[in-house]
Amino acid sequence: MSLTKVNFINVDGHTLSGRLELPADQYPHNFVLFAHCFTCNKNLGAIRNISRALTAKGFGVLRFDFTGLGESEGDFADTNFSGNVEDLIAAADFLKAEYKAPSLLVGHSLGGAAVIFAATKIDSVKAIATIGAPSNPTHVQHLLKSGIEEINTTGKATVSLSGRDFTIKKQFLEDLQTKSLPEVVRKIDTALLIMHAPQDATVGIKNAEEIYLAARHPKSFVSIDGADHLLMNKKDSLYVGEVIAGWSSRYVDMPVREPKLKSDHQVVANLDDTDGYTTQMKVGSHFMIADEPEEVGGHDFGPSPYEFVAAGLASCTAMTIKMYVARKNWDLKNVEVHTSYSKSHAKDCENCEDPLAKIDTFHREIKLEGDLDDKQIEKILQIADKCPVHKTLHTETQVITKLV
Repeated sequence: MSLTKVNFINVDGHTLSGRLELPADQYPHNFVLFAHCFTCNKNLGAIRNISRALTAKGFGVLRFDFTGLGESEGDFADTNFSGNVEDLIAAADFLKAEYKAPSLLVGHSLGGAAVIFAATKIDSVKAIATIGAPSNPTHVQHLLKSGIEEINTTGKATVSLSGRDFTIKKQFLEDLQTKSLPEVVRKIDTALLIMHAPQDATVGIKNAEEIYLAARHPKSFVSIDGADHLLMNKKDSLYVGEVIAGWSSRYVDMPVREPKLKSDHQVVANLDDTDGYTTQMKVGSHFMIADEPEEVGGHDFGPSPYEFVAAGLASCTAMTIKMYVARKNWDLKNVEVHTSYSKSHAKDCENCEDPLAKIDTFHREIKLEGDLDDKQIEKILQIADKCPVHKTLHTETQVITKLV
């Protein structure tokens, strides 16, 4: 996962702060725009976990602070629900201009209602997922019940939400009164996923039912059984992210690169002229990616060629040790092999000042866990040198090349 701090300007000229998370091993196939819950911010643990579950499936995710919250400019007291929707549209415009327009919107709590309203004004959206969303924005008023009378009387009040004080003005409540979520959701044709916990004490499960009944197909409901409203349990938020990724794959464009890797050989590598050094590989019956580090012009989407060689040595060493110890019935609980590659001087180097005197060197360290005596450990280290890949690296080899 690659994390980048981004900023963009909203319709009122305020700078909004966001975090753009990208997959670690590929270009994102789609971009997601995430709307956080009422008075929350982009760094809520659940939001980070959901985002990372999505990036693990190849999505790029933009999460940002609404006006007046977190690191974003503006005064929260002057904001309202309509402003949140406008912030989402500004974020979508930023993605479209700098990366790629979002195809998936995800909203948590009041953010779930906001993404439904925003979807009507973002043409690129093909799927929407809500998490614990109220069936009407006015539902948020119950969180403000301690200050409702004061707001209506004086025009504003300071209320405590999640241990923090916020100033809420009357215009915020008046704006909520103009927004009918069922009316909007009936009009959208975008695929909709509704996720909600039956035990949600902040936004009751009845809200999910009302959204579902108002929505048109394709629509789906998934229960987050046992979760709380803020998804404080990491397992719950990761589950939500994984479900959204799988569900949305039916509705967003997920280009599948057909590997041109059919061969009688054990390993095939394929590299197009547009790929840089990012190489598609078929290794036995498995597909993987090789690349070079960024400092030499690669994207670091996969291991480098020498890292693959070092990986072969490490895995072969571990397997050889395990096979030997199993035959001996020794008490080995775990074997861990660390390898790295470099150019180093040979142990018996006679002309160490000459750069050409350096040879290919694999450094290997072995960690053993178990009830083993000194003689057993010594024997295991001897066996490590007998692993087939180790022996291949020490013997004369040949590479026979022909054009096909």
